[in-house]
Amino acid sequence: MYDLDIPLSILNTDAPAAASTDVLQHRKLFDSHGRQIRDLRLSVTDRCNFRCVYCMAPDVKYIPKMQLLSLDEYIRVIKIAMSLGINKLRITGGEPTLYPHLDDLIEQVGKMGLKDIALTTNGSRIRNQWAQRWKSLGLSRVTVSLDTLNPQRKDAITRSQVSLDTVIKSIDSLRDAGLTPVKVNAVIMRGVNDDEVVDFADFAKEHEVDMRLIEFMPLDAGKRWEKRHVVSASEMLETISKRHAVIRDDDSKTSTSMNYRFKEGNGRIGFIASVTQAFCGACDRMRMMADGTVRPCLFSDEEWSIRTLLRGNANDDDLRQFFVNAMWQKSAGHAMGRDDFQRPEKTMSRIGG
Repeated sequence: MYDLDIPLSILNTDAPAAASTDVLQHRKLFDSHGRQIRDLRLSVTDRCNFRCVYCMAPDVKYIPKMQLLSLDEYIRVIKIAMSLGINKLRITGGEPTLYPHLDDLIEQVGKMGLKDIALTTNGSRIRNQWAQRWKSLGLSRVTVSLDTLNPQRKDAITRSQVSLDTVIKSIDSLRDAGLTPVKVNAVIMRGVNDDEVVDFADFAKEHEVDMRLIEFMPLDAGKRWEKRHVVSASEMLETISKRHAVIRDDDSKTSTSMNYRFKEGNGRIGFIASVTQAFCGACDRMRMMADGTVRPCLFSDEEWSIRTLLRGNANDDDLRQFFVNAMWQKSAGHAMGRDDFQRPEKTMSRIGG
């Protein structure tokens, strides 16, 4: 039917025909475990001006530009996804502020009626006017990566010369522009920055942000991840609780973070426990990389490319069927912690944060 660089199963899946037909008839996207997919994580570039040790190799080879999707192709994908019930979009990278059409993308999707449009950035290139413009174009909120509050340590973790002060000023600019709640992500690694968890809680209160501490995941380019490097969410919570009184917040059932508010003061602290307390059972996410590769699960190597369909003669129903079949392959959960777990071949920077 098509000359595709994807398995034939993605066009003629072994999934029950009734399930696929039902999805298309009712314009809902489900996996075979009954989870409705509502959240699209869209990477618009694999380029980045940082080389964070848990994410990207110093000598990374980028995807050839001709293989990257165009703005029109991204817009078409988003419209098709929305027709299947997707109502949340997160724009990721790489570093999405390096994508030359970012403002155009935000402006167009801002008019589509999505429930939530978010952006993840390293905060190195944001200016006050950018934050204000994004807000006016329809962006809902922004997440910033900040893995240390120590200037020298930041240079070592990010392998860049962007100052810590630059990133903190970006966070404050985003908050002041109303792109809230501003979420600040820190990947906590034992022996690297685990001595800063209380400092991060202090930062959340001082800057009135949602500080989220993330367990170190096996997505680093150096492939040095070991379970002993993981600082568990429960350990971090115990450490913070010795300094701050915190109260568990009510979160949506699909939230990736276990969030706590401070008994006194603003801001929140959250924990993303992908390794020790997996939240796969409520996962409603679909990921698409900058080259059009669709991945049902962050920790799986199962993936299929929609690029050839987009650049061929496929109609909108063909693209809907692609998404239906791809998400039907979504596994019940990752195998971290089991003897048969195999770490993904691709890094976080390639997949999209």
